[in-house]
Amino acid sequence: MRDVPKLEAPRVTVARVPTDAPESDGTLQWDATTIVLVEIDGGGQTGLGYSYGSPATGTYIRETLADAVTGLSAMDIPAAHRAMQHALRNDGRAGIASMALSAVDNALWDLKARLLDLSVAQLLGQAQDSVALYGSGGFTSYDDDRLARQLGGWADDGFAFVKMKVGRDPARDPERLRVACEAIGDGCELFVDANGAFTRKQALLMAEIFARCDVRWFEEPVSSDDLAGLHLLRDRAPPGMAITAGEYGYDPWYFRRMLEAGAVDVLQADATRCGGVTGFLKAARLAEAFQVPISAHCAPALHLHVCAALPDAQHIEWFHDHVRIEHLLFEGAPDPVQGRAEPDLSRRGFGLEMKPQEVARHAL
Repeated sequence: MRDVPKLEAPRVTVARVPTDAPESDGTLQWDATTIVLVEIDGGGQTGLGYSYGSPATGTYIRETLADAVTGLSAMDIPAAHRAMQHALRNDGRAGIASMALSAVDNALWDLKARLLDLSVAQLLGQAQDSVALYGSGGFTSYDDDRLARQLGGWADDGFAFVKMKVGRDPARDPERLRVACEAIGDGCELFVDANGAFTRKQALLMAEIFARCDVRWFEEPVSSDDLAGLHLLRDRAPPGMAITAGEYGYDPWYFRRMLEAGAVDVLQADATRCGGVTGFLKAARLAEAFQVPISAHCAPALHLHVCAALPDAQHIEWFHDHVRIEHLLFEGAPDPVQGRAEPDLSRRGFGLEMKPQEVARHAL
């Protein structure tokens, strides 16, 4: 019998990459993005996974999760996932603990695929040759010229959907939408994301205003914790406008509550937060059971392989910051072609290799 490859202790690197300009949305401002990178060895191969979040995420992996997975079978991801869940029990599942678990889980899937000489898409069972993307940026900190250039550039490149941020200055949003609509033309749908900036009544009013620009996607019009408010918006939004949320889901129970409440037309999940690839697949199965489409939030290089294995995955968020970081720090990050991306099946795992010099340059 062949020896089963065992997991060695994860290695963690935290890197902070400045944005190319100040950025803000309806409820937050930032000038850098932090990525937590995990490498885990087993059977002569190295798996690479990551999450986006506080540097404390890396500390939590080193101090709590590393011992939980070290020595386990590299082929038995469910066992490693359960071991991490048990290890974090007293610290609370949501937030940093779940982002830490997600980064390690993603590395485990990358490692298993490499051990089997497969891409992650092939390991999961590829169902789509390529996956649609939506360009995402349009920050409230942008002036009208930059807003138009960014969204219009994606439309010119063949993207069928683009998204902009709203809600920081609601009085300015109608004019910003006019600029965006003019820039993208008629062949591209406009999405908006309020990041929970509005009250219920404000959101209802803004939905009517956004409908004048044929907005098809209203993300987090109210807080994603306000399931009754999301349900209200879903019931009363103009025809053709999807109400969406879910990026702050850290476990399957969150997604189940959201779906049972009838809160969303499209469920958004994020494998860097919801328990890695393992958690994303659970969210996708729940969405399917409720006949709600699923869309991947951010981290496009990671989500591409997962969504390629889901026949009903709607699209992936081609988020400006994460696209920059993934191309800066990794060899093999995907490039879009006419608003779609396809996994490179000639590369194992997620197809990513770290660029040591760039990672070291931005490491904390």
